[in-house]
Amino acid sequence: MKLLMLSSSREGQHDYLQTARATIMSHLNGIQELLFVPFAGVTLNWDDYVQKVQQALPDIRVQGIHQYADAKQAVEQAKAIAVGGGNTFNLLNQLYRLELLDVIRDKVAAGMPYIGWSAGSNICGDSIRTTNDMPIIEPPSFSALKLVPFQINPHYTDYQHPGHNGETRGQRLAEFMALNPQMPVIAIREGSALVRLGDKLTLQGPHPGIVFLGGKQQDIQPADDLSAFLRSSDQ
Repeated sequence: MKLLMLSSSREGQHDYLQTARATIMSHLNGIQELLFVPFAGVTLNWDDYVQKVQQALPDIRVQGIHQYADAKQAVEQAKAIAVGGGNTFNLLNQLYRLELLDVIRDKVAAGMPYIGWSAGSNICGDSIRTTNDMPIIEPPSFSALKLVPFQINPHYTDYQHPGHNGETRGQRLAEFMALNPQMPVIAIREGSALVRLGDKLTLQGPHPGIVFLGGKQQDIQPADDLSAFLRSSDQ
C-alpha cells in the first residue's frame, strides 16, 4: 500500500495544500492524473472543490469522481486517488451509497497511491468514530476503508481556550479508549501526516503526535517507526 494521510489541507496561515504540495507530488512519484473524491464537501459545491484542488496542484490533472457516469469504473481506471476534507459523515455516506468502499480498498491494496486529508484521512482507519465532525447525516455504518487497523484523529490539538468549559480533544479520545481499550488511536497535528509504504508506517512533518491506547497516552515523534500498529492488519 501507498498511503499519505495528511492531518489537514492547511497549516497555519498558509494557502490551501501549500505545505503539503511537495509531499503530495513526491507521493505521486510522476503520476500526472489524480481522481479526486469531493464528497466531504457539503456547503462547498463539488465542481468548485475539484477546481480548488486543481489550482493547488497545477502540475497534475485533477478530475472529480462525481463527473464520471460510473464511479466504480473511475476508481478501477484511476492511477491515483485523493479524498478531501469536510464532513466525514457525508463522505462515508456517499461512499456507501455508491458502493465504493470495496473497490477503493482493492485498488489501494493493489498499489494505487492514496492521498487523504482531514476526513479523507479519517476514513483510512478502522472506522470514523474518532472524527471531529458533527453527524449531519447517518451513514449505513461507521466502518471505513480499514486501510490501517487503527483509528485516526486528524487536526489534533491539546489547546483549550480560556473560559471554554467543553471537553478537550484528549478528553474525547479518552472516552473512546474507555469503551475500546484495545483499539489504538493515532492523533496527528495540522502540518503532519501518517505515511504507509507497504508494511512500514511513519509520522512525517514537523510536529509530534499522540497514540491513545489502553487508557494511556504516548507521544510519538516525526520519523518514528510506527509499523507495529500495522501488525494486526489483514491488508
